Order: sequence, then structure tokens, then C-alpha cells
Amino acid sequence: MSRIRKVFTRENVTGALERIGALRIKLTHATLLEISLMLLILTLAFTVRLLPMRWGYYLSEFDPHYQYRLTKDIVENGYLHWTTWQDTMSWWPWGRDVAYTSFPGLALLAATFYNFLNALGLSMVPSYASGPLASDPIYNFVIIFPVIMATLTCLAIYFLGKDIGGKEVGLFGAFFLALNGSFIGRTSLGFFDDETVGIISIILYSLFFLRAIDKERPMKNTLMYSIAAGLTLGYLFTAWGASRFPVGLTLVFVVVLLFLRRYSSRLLVTYAVTYATALLIAVNVPHLLGYRFLLETTNLAVIGVFALLCAFEISTHLNTPRRRNIFALGIIALGIGAFVALYVTGNIQPLAGRYQSILNPFERLTNPVVVSVQEHRPAAWGTLYYDLGVGILFIPVGFYFAAQNPTNRNIYLILFGLTAIYFASAFVRLTLILAPALCILWALALVRIMRPFITLLREKPLTFKTRMRIEGHVGREFSAAFIVLIFLLLTLTFVFPSTESRLRGEPFPRVLEQAYVPVTIAAASLPVKPDQTAPDWFDTLSWMRYNLPPDAVIASWWDYGYWITTISDRRSLVDNATFNTTQIEQVGLMFMSNETGAVAVLDNFNNLGNSSRARELYGSSMKVDYVVAFFTFNNQGNDVGYGEESKWRWMANIAFKDLNANERFGNFSLGRDWSDTNSDGQATQDELIDNPLGQSTTLYAMMQYGKSRRVTSITANEPIHFELIYYSQQDRSSVIMVAGQIHALVTVWKVRR
Repeated sequence: MSRIRKVFTRENVTGALERIGALRIKLTHATLLEISLMLLILTLAFTVRLLPMRWGYYLSEFDPHYQYRLTKDIVENGYLHWTTWQDTMSWWPWGRDVAYTSFPGLALLAATFYNFLNALGLSMVPSYASGPLASDPIYNFVIIFPVIMATLTCLAIYFLGKDIGGKEVGLFGAFFLALNGSFIGRTSLGFFDDETVGIISIILYSLFFLRAIDKERPMKNTLMYSIAAGLTLGYLFTAWGASRFPVGLTLVFVVVLLFLRRYSSRLLVTYAVTYATALLIAVNVPHLLGYRFLLETTNLAVIGVFALLCAFEISTHLNTPRRRNIFALGIIALGIGAFVALYVTGNIQPLAGRYQSILNPFERLTNPVVVSVQEHRPAAWGTLYYDLGVGILFIPVGFYFAAQNPTNRNIYLILFGLTAIYFASAFVRLTLILAPALCILWALALVRIMRPFITLLREKPLTFKTRMRIEGHVGREFSAAFIVLIFLLLTLTFVFPSTESRLRGEPFPRVLEQAYVPVTIAAASLPVKPDQTAPDWFDTLSWMRYNLPPDAVIASWWDYGYWITTISDRRSLVDNATFNTTQIEQVGLMFMSNETGAVAVLDNFNNLGNSSRARELYGSSMKVDYVVAFFTFNNQGNDVGYGEESKWRWMANIAFKDLNANERFGNFSLGRDWSDTNSDGQATQDELIDNPLGQSTTLYAMMQYGKSRRVTSITANEPIHFELIYYSQQDRSSVIMVAGQIHALVTVWKVRR
């Protein structure tokens, strides 16, 4: 007892409390304000992306449904099962080799997060979720996952902006990215796709690489940041095909540094460690074809720049100019010889067509399957204004200030912005990659413009005495007025509502327009904002799940393949992966043929389903007995253009894209090449209705009979070989718009043979 009293004396207890108090985190008012602002920005980024929840808690678009299936497989069957998974629910009768047709990075990370949260016992089934998949906790988790990653991305860009221009640039950059239209569109609730992890990977890679080449850091930190950059880039290789962008950006950046005579051994070490780590990961991704990936054009350029850096390093140890010249000529000759040898032997792997089209916009894509995707179209300059608003005025100023102080980080930012603008002009989807660069440039311009005026506000006002002994103040009022004006300009983008939202009676700020929209399926696949959830597709997919036979195979246009496979849990012929263009051609041919020809096309699939390979995969013979088609029209029965009544043009162009279409498809063809109907290579929408050729197609017969179920003024006979067994009901499908009413009709047909 005496020992205890000696230990717990007043002096000992007081000393212990003082030592504990010394451990507390000491925060200045500036740091506390910075943390508070950052937390507000992260909260804003998170809550804005939850706005689609008004229409329900669902996955968005199409690809996220496949990513969900891949994540579910990893959670339930382990991290390596996907490498041997032959997906028999899609691309019947061949199935899909998941390892060689998928980037697993997103699913692997999401599965890891899910397993961690599940181990903590956190519930993944919200009470407000609905639909056939609502009871699956994995499904509910991947819906919220993009919102979480978008919030972390805003945190990542804060650190990158802070390194470039200080904490003010970091805070403004995070704020602008949190409310960027392109970024919101790809990271809002339910958009569980590659971009979710792609943008944060690009930002983190840039952050780590730039820190690694910083001369003010010790070499130990350089190695650490180089490995971090390599791991981040390696992960990006596993998750997104756009990983070529940061690789190409870094190549241009390094070459520019060499031209500016900024070579250093640190740059060589950083480059070597980063790309050795990243490519070591990349060659283990089956979708990238293993070691053949090293022979892709982009990676050969990586090896070439590495050789150039090595040459610079060696030349620093050569004493005479003559030796340096001889060595330089030898390196150039060796590089040219190696490239010619690889080219002649056919070992160089060219970039995919879509990537070549980005590099050379004049060489437009020739594959109609790829061209038909809206996000592969060139971007209009108005897209930038839609994303940035008044911020577009600050971007040139940001470039100016970055060029005025050409540090390594500012040079990287300039190249990031210029290359991203170039690529975004080729593919509208790439405005997403452009967003981080423009947000930092905007933040840099804003901070640098306001800095002198803020400085004047902080200084003691200058005074002078007039002859009348009246004191005057100079500068502070003007500075305050200018700063207020700048923030008033920002309100044009972040506060004032758009004209369209005012007309709808929903005066939301323009930047929230991209967020406050329903996911695709909740709007019945219409690009409109309904008053409530339009359940046409939900009802149809649920009906198919519970009423069609488990071994049913469904033919539809490729747009809806992922929905059929994931939500209906039924096999599909084609889906949004679009890697088997021959099969897509056959489906297009089926819709564009008369009924006899359409059945013959489906019978061809059935014959393939009886092959030994198909029996090995499926264990039994199956048939394509069902067809799904989607149409949109108004109360008068006139086509609106959001369904097959517009997509038929691509069906025709894809099915009959070759001049020898008759020879290829025999008696199943329409007897002409539809792609020659117009000078621009596309047929007009009205041709399907206004000429006998269009009226003889199976698609037209389905469309007219489907319309007659909704519009009493339209009369049509039911197709002979296709029985309408289900269609979405009118009383639950109306979408009220300013211009009137749109019917979204989803039809399910059973094949009659």
C-alpha cells in the first residue's frame, strides 16, 4: 500500500498529466481553418453526388453492371478466380473469357474495401433500396463506392495543387473539382466504372512523380516516391485503358526537361524505378497480353526515353566534346536500328483504333460499332463552358502564370492542360481527364490574381495629409471591391440556376445539373429528368428474371446486354463490351431482315449452340427464343428517337458495312448496302417508315405493333414469327416533359418457328 501511495503522489500525477498534455496536436488558427475548409469541400463533394438518390438507389449506365458482377465474383470466389472465369451468361454461345477481356483493377479495389467494411460488421443493405438486386450487400456497396472515391480524389488534388501553388491553390482546386460537371457525371451515385479509380490514380501518380524529382528532397524520399508512383501507375494499368495518357504525358514532360537542360541523376532514378515497377505490374494483367504489352508503341517510347536518359547520364562522365558526339550518334543509330528491326519482324504492337483516333483526329474511326458510341464523338467547345462556366476565362490566365514561373511542377501542369485539351477535343469522354488540370489552372489563376489585393488588405493603409489636413486612404477599398467582384463572378457558375432548370421549376445551380439527374435505368433509358422513377426497364427486366426459363437466351441490341445479364439473370447474345463485332453484325442483321430472315439468323446461333464447344461450356443445348426491343414515341405515335427507332441506322450500317454484304449474308440480307443511303454514310430516320424496304424489316414490324398497344390511332398486325409476350405498361411509364409526353416502351418477344 505504501508503494502505491508513493507512485500516486500529487507530484507524479501532475507530471504525468503534463507529459500527456505535451502530446496533444498543436494547431495554429491558419491550419485549423485550412482543415475546416477542406472538410467542408469533401462534404460538399460527397453530398452533391448523392442527388440521384431522389429517383432510387441503383447502378447507373451499363458498364457498372458488369463491374458489379466482377466484384461479386471476386468477393465470393477469391481474388484469383477471375483469371480462369469463363462467363457463360454473356456472348452466348461462346461465353466471355473474363481475364483477357476485362480490366480487374476497379473490382479488385472495391472487393478489398467491401471485405474490410464487412469485417467491421457494417451493414451494406439500406432500407430504401429496391429492385431484384436490392438484397445483395455487394450491389449496394458498389453503388456508393464512386461517391467515396470522388471524395478521396478531391483530397488528392488538394495535395497536388498545394505542391504546385500553395495551400490556397490546393483548396480552390479541390473545390472546383468537387463541382466539375464532367467529373460529377462519372463519379455520382451508381457510376461504378473505371473512371471512378482512374482520375485519382492519375492525380496521385502526378503527385508522387513530381515529388520524386524534387531536388530539395533526400534521395531516400526520391526512391520512396518513385516506388509509390510506380505502384499507382501499375494499378492504373490494371484498371483503365486511359493509362496511356499519364505515360505519354510523362514522356513529353521528360523530353521537355532534357531540352531545357534540366537533366539530373535524380530524374533518371525516378524514371527507371517508376516504370520498372509499373510495367512489372502491367505485364501480369492478362488483358494487356503479358510481355507483348512492352512492345506496344507507347511502351517502346518509354524504353526509348529511358535509353536517352542513360545516354545523358553517361555523357556527363565524358570529358571531350568529340567523345560526346560519337556517343550520341551511336545511341541514335542503335535506337533507329532496334526500331527498324522490330518493325520489319512485325513485333511492334500498334495502339488500338480508338487511341490512334485520339492522337490523330483527322483519322476518324472506321468501325461503326465504336463510332456509334456517343462518348467517342468529338467534343464541342461548348462542353468546356458547360463544365467550367466563368472559369473558362481563368484558364488562359492560369497557363500564363504557370509559364511565368517555369518550375518542374508548372511545366508538368502546362503540358497536362495542353495535352488533355487536345485529346478531349477528339473524344468527348476525355473531358474527364481534362478536369483535374483545368481545376488546378483555374485555382492558380484565381490565387495569383487575388494575391496582391489580399496583400494590400493586410497592410496598414497608406495615408497622406492634404492642405486642409484631411486624411485620405488609398488601396484597401479598391482591393476589397475587386475581391468581391471575383467572387461575384464565381456565383454565376456555382450559385445562379440555369435557364433550363428555371423553366422546370427546379432552380438548381448550373453545376449541379450534372448531378441532379436520375441514373439511366431510373429514367427508362431516356436522356430526360422525369418527375419520378420511370420503371419501364425495371418492370421488364424483373418480369424476365421471374418468368422466363432459367436457360433462356435473349437477343437484343448490344446497348442492353449488361442489364439483361445482371438484372434479369438471363443469357444474352451481345452486350456493351462490343469485342465480338461479328456477333453484333448478326444481331443487327436479324433486326434489319424480314421475319423469315430474322428467324434464320437466330437459327444460325442455335446451330452454333449445338457445337461441341458450346455443349462443353453449357452442358446442354439452348436456343435463342426471346428478343427484346425498345421504342420511344409521343402520344400521336411519332418517333422521339431515343430507342431502336433511331438506333436502327447503326444496326444497318454495322450489319451491311461491307460492299459485299449480299455475298456475306446470302439470302438474309436486304439486297442493298444501307450505309450508302446518304452522303454522310448514314440513312435518315424516316427511311425506316417511308419506304417499302424499311417497312419490310422485323424491327419495323415490332415497332408498329408495339405502338398499337399504347396509341389507339395506330393499327398494326402482330408479327408472324414473333409473339409479344410482355410490354411495359402505360400507366407507370409516362414521363412528363415541357414539350409533352414520351412513351418508353420495352417489349419482349417469343420466337415462333
